[in-house]
Amino acid sequence: MGVTGPPGPVMDRDEVDRALARLGQEHEAIETSLLALQDHAGRRLLEGADLTGVTRERWADTEASITLLWAYFDAYTDALRSARGIRSRRRWSSREDLVELTELLRGESVTVAGSALAGAPAPHGSGRLSQSLSLTGLVDRMNELYASSLDMVVAADAVWSALPARIDLLAAELQRTRQLAHSVGVRPGEHPAGDDLERITRTLTRLREQVVSDPLAFWVPAQGSSAPGGGRPDTTVYDREARALEEVRREIDAVLTVRQDAEKRLVRLRDVLSRADRTLAEARTARGEVLAKIAATEVPVVSGPPTALQEQLATAAEYRRQAQWHRLSPLLESLEQKAEDELLRARESLTAVTAPLAVRAELRGRLDAYKAKVARHGLAEDPLLVERYDAARRMLWSAPCDLRVAEQAVLRYQQAAAELLTAPRVSEQGGPQDHRGESRS
Repeated sequence: MGVTGPPGPVMDRDEVDRALARLGQEHEAIETSLLALQDHAGRRLLEGADLTGVTRERWADTEASITLLWAYFDAYTDALRSARGIRSRRRWSSREDLVELTELLRGESVTVAGSALAGAPAPHGSGRLSQSLSLTGLVDRMNELYASSLDMVVAADAVWSALPARIDLLAAELQRTRQLAHSVGVRPGEHPAGDDLERITRTLTRLREQVVSDPLAFWVPAQGSSAPGGGRPDTTVYDREARALEEVRREIDAVLTVRQDAEKRLVRLRDVLSRADRTLAEARTARGEVLAKIAATEVPVVSGPPTALQEQLATAAEYRRQAQWHRLSPLLESLEQKAEDELLRARESLTAVTAPLAVRAELRGRLDAYKAKVARHGLAEDPLLVERYDAARRMLWSAPCDLRVAEQAVLRYQQAAAELLTAPRVSEQGGPQDHRGESRS
């Protein structure tokens, strides 16, 4: 679409400078949002998943929208670079420069070619293979596409983050209940609770398959919410099966109360103490690894399993064999509390022992994230950055690693990167040039 003159009054130099500053800030914000969307865990899962139903349809549209987003962003970047180039020709822009800048900054001067739009959903029902937009209109269009894309990605990720894990936990509880039911004679075809367990098993298996392949079928959007990802996972089927399993458990518990309450509690005690022992063993192994890999840090000592609890557990089993219920009951109550406390202590010990490894992992991730950031801005080969990155990496990937020294090395790299990223770049002609708006490859 041809334009014979600038849209509206010609902008003066101050208006141009203010507009360029605002557009530069918008460009940086848009780039940050697009990179966050590109790195979103939900998007990566969608990209590699075998999808079905509404999720497959929505993801096909969303992929096209994301492709179009990057095409719009590249066009926006080129237009902003052109405007900055015109403004930097001379300190006091001429009338011709201001007319050209007014057209660039306010007119429909940005054209997105047909190759970028091919396969993408045509906005507002347009069937054209190219579009001419103003920078403001382009930003509005990008905001619309970003919001719809993020909404789909966040919704799928929310369902995947919530439902499969809950289904797995319920399935594990179901398996334990099935074993317990079998031990007291509650079996399919012989007891209604056994039939219920079989039905719940089939339903949970089918539900998990559906959630994994079509998460959006289990998403309830929030009424009146315009925020991306506004809504919640639909847990109707899950909740129904969880309630059904709880009802089965109550029936089995009633049987156990009569027939083997003591044995059940003893089995549970052995399981808790066994988990505590395994956790302590894992903590002891982890402590050796931390001592070998991390220097200049205090790693707490891991104590051994309490033999007194095992002796008391053996005494409780003897009480049951001898039917000494009046002695067994208070001992079981005491042992149950002590066993839970022991398991909690073991878990806390494991967490405390492995904390230095977690700190090292966080420092590694931060270092690599900053390296990726400077690489995007073409600063990866800067000698100072290379030197500081190599120094920090040697510390973090060598054993033993001094976390305090390594953290300072990472901070020095971050500071150097931040200084370079905020400093103006100098072009070959000697004038300052802002490269933040360059198109990503």
